[in-house]
Amino acid sequence: MRQKLLFLPILFLCFTAAFSQTPLSVEYIMRDPAWMGTFPSGARWGEDSQQIYFEYNRDKDPSDSLYKIAISNLNVISKVHWPEEKALRNTSRNFNQDKTLRLIKEENQLLLEEVKTGKTQVILDWFDNFSNPTFLANEKKVAFNFSNNIYVVDIETKAVQKVTNISNSSEPSKKASSDNKSENMGFVKEENLALLQVISQREKKSEESKAYRESIAEKGEEKFMYYTSGKNPSSLQLSPDGRFATFAYYKTESNKGTKVPDYVAASGYTEDLNARPKVGTKPTTSEIGIYDLQRDTVYFISTTDLPGIKDLPDYTKDYPDKTWEEKDREVALAGPFFSPDGRNAILQVKSYDNKDRWITSIDMETGALKVLDRQRDEAWIGGPGIGWTFSPGTFGWLPDNRHIYFQSEETGYSHLYLLDINSGEKMALTSGNYEVFDPFISKDKKYWYLTTSEVDPGERHFYKMPLMGGKMEKLTSMTGNNEVSLSPDEKKLAILYSFSNQPTELFIQDNKVGSKAVQLTYGQSEEFKSYNWRAPEIIRFDAEDGAKVPARLYAPDPEKKNGAAVIFVHGAGYLQNAHKWWSSYFREYMFHNLLTDLGYTVLDIDYRASAGYGRDWRTGIYRHMGGKDLSDQVDGAKYLVDSQGVDADRIGIYGGSYGGFITLMALFNEPDVFKSGAALRSVTDWAHYNHGYTANILNTPEEDPIAYRRSSPIYFAEGLKGNLLMAHGMVDVNVHFQDVVRLSQRLIELEKDNWEMAIYPVEDHGFVEPSSWTDEYKRILKLFNSTLLD
Repeated sequence: MRQKLLFLPILFLCFTAAFSQTPLSVEYIMRDPAWMGTFPSGARWGEDSQQIYFEYNRDKDPSDSLYKIAISNLNVISKVHWPEEKALRNTSRNFNQDKTLRLIKEENQLLLEEVKTGKTQVILDWFDNFSNPTFLANEKKVAFNFSNNIYVVDIETKAVQKVTNISNSSEPSKKASSDNKSENMGFVKEENLALLQVISQREKKSEESKAYRESIAEKGEEKFMYYTSGKNPSSLQLSPDGRFATFAYYKTESNKGTKVPDYVAASGYTEDLNARPKVGTKPTTSEIGIYDLQRDTVYFISTTDLPGIKDLPDYTKDYPDKTWEEKDREVALAGPFFSPDGRNAILQVKSYDNKDRWITSIDMETGALKVLDRQRDEAWIGGPGIGWTFSPGTFGWLPDNRHIYFQSEETGYSHLYLLDINSGEKMALTSGNYEVFDPFISKDKKYWYLTTSEVDPGERHFYKMPLMGGKMEKLTSMTGNNEVSLSPDEKKLAILYSFSNQPTELFIQDNKVGSKAVQLTYGQSEEFKSYNWRAPEIIRFDAEDGAKVPARLYAPDPEKKNGAAVIFVHGAGYLQNAHKWWSSYFREYMFHNLLTDLGYTVLDIDYRASAGYGRDWRTGIYRHMGGKDLSDQVDGAKYLVDSQGVDADRIGIYGGSYGGFITLMALFNEPDVFKSGAALRSVTDWAHYNHGYTANILNTPEEDPIAYRRSSPIYFAEGLKGNLLMAHGMVDVNVHFQDVVRLSQRLIELEKDNWEMAIYPVEDHGFVEPSSWTDEYKRILKLFNSTLLD
């Protein structure tokens, strides 16, 4: 006991000396972020290209508001008042091909606007709400959806025609039809309508609506009716040539959800929050119907003949004693997407195991599919522009009605491709060891605009490129991240720009190579600017398998260096943080400045699975989370010892979410490398996480238990030697508090006593309260100071 009492004053003096070396403190940096200033987001242009709108908080409101800057006076930032903001929210994007005409929906009216003059005319005055107004190919008619059917209005005559006949009911028998007779209203209904005026008015409106629908229906012989038998069609659309309609059925399975108890609900009672199911759930299935308006028939697209539809994944070879059924894999269908003239259509098909993506053309008269491109990945299909499930990502038609465009990781990096649907010839428009983001076609249909990482994985720049390929012209020049919004007249760029030690600001630039960007906002507070925030060095160290691993390095001044190091593990897995722009982990960034002031060397690694480095980096953790992503941390520690003079016995590690998971794997499986670690909101058993994320990487626990057992920290808890801090929000509906509860019980049963838990009763996955951030990071700092500074 005497030894412990003597130790405490020494430890206190150590802490005091350490804190005296920095003007920063946890309490200081973890305050409400408003202390840092106000920074713009969501920049976009007004339709006339004269105003830039963006989210901002100049006036210290409870949350960000909409502001604007007029290009006629770049020095004035004005708050947008509600009437103008409401009008902006209601602005339609339904243009014709050359964007000279626009459809505007105002309540139950449809207006046609001449974009150049602003002149409008009402072309439809409907009696109820409708949706999806769209120009047909001849631009003389407009299709719209109402009551699960498609109607067409003639712009000149205003005549309306119902072009589909879809009923959600079951097809009536002939006997039922012949026996159907009008019934007496009855005393109760008659009295009810007489007494209740609102109900009477609704009934009258319903009858008027029915009469109107009947009045615009074609007379003569009995029209074809398609009965859905209770299914609800969605995504209803008419081909631009008016020949076909398509629709989709979606079937959502009743998967068992989870409950997250809220112990501090306002009611004073413990209330259950509904949360996601666990991995292994049954997916939402879909089918697409084609309604041939000339032949009055409905048929469905079949994927049975897709090449490889029955292919088994390679991992099945690890289970030789299991019999695998040969069957069509379940797929998700995105589309159809019609060519501008409506004569051709394409579809994107993804297998639910996410190992295949087919891009196909559709024979609209039969529903048969022809494969134009197949991308197979034994890990999982992904990357920038690839999309998810029912979302196709970068995908569409060129104006020539012949070429389609899409992104693919065929070369190992996500690039932009064209494909001729007639010849099948595929052409890469971009190539190299970099990735393409958010390409779109210019207003005159002659160019592409796109963002890429060609200069460096840690930079983003905006380019212009000829439509059929050629030299890319780099339009932005500021080192860091350039998030560009192009003005509708394509003369100006609004740029949200940031650097690694400079938060986001708004700039404007002419749409010309070599033009200089002009800064419009200056959001940093004087208090924030008073500290010399570091621009961490981007380095690459050698991994055990020969890979060059990118990382941010925070190196202390030589006279302050204490020989200890901390490795930070970013979350999300597929996320990039070793870059040259302002990090979404801004609190952690400030904490790393504090640690560096205290003499720590800090390393922030873009380990295997991080975004920004191509397909092989992205899928490097397939079937083994805690494999290469963990060995990259170990190799990072070796780099710190060999190149930065760090003591091998004084290395800590921390991170949240996926970073918390890696921290647990590090302390359990590499206890001789890491002396202490803080695991925040950590996944402890991947069989308890969600399906969409986990099944891509580890398949499902029922089909691939090997992957789950070697990837889940709870199976390796006996390896803990160092000091562990776990912190978790109790109302976390992403990584449930249950994860650390189960791991805590495992540690108790293993009789481990070198760990502690901090719980946060009011916090979800992403903390909100400054008091919670402060408490958590004070504990992290205390852990490292008490275990690494000996």
